[in-house]
Amino acid sequence: MKQIRARQLADWLADDSRPQPLLLDVREPWEVAQCQIAGSLPMPMHTVPVRCDELDPAREIVVICHHGGRSMQVAMFLERRGYATVYNLMGGVEGWACEVDPGMSRY
Repeated sequence: MKQIRARQLADWLADDSRPQPLLLDVREPWEVAQCQIAGSLPMPMHTVPVRCDELDPAREIVVICHHGGRSMQVAMFLERRGYATVYNLMGGVEGWACEVDPGMSRY
């Protein structure tokens, strides 16, 4: 599992020459309703073990949560399941709000 900072992810998403990652948001629905990074796929952490087959194991995946703890656990789980390139968003959506989108709602 690799770590990625919010600014690095923003640069990646803005780079049309690079394939876009799947943004996997593992927060609870009430958290996603508060704020989310555009284009992310909501999949609450507790559903990942039964839903991970919906994900392309060859695609680069960035796992997102509130601060980076739950997403790190999910990223490690996906790696153990054979997903090729998985990143944990360090600082989660809170880091994104601080580094990239200060207008994002915070909780």
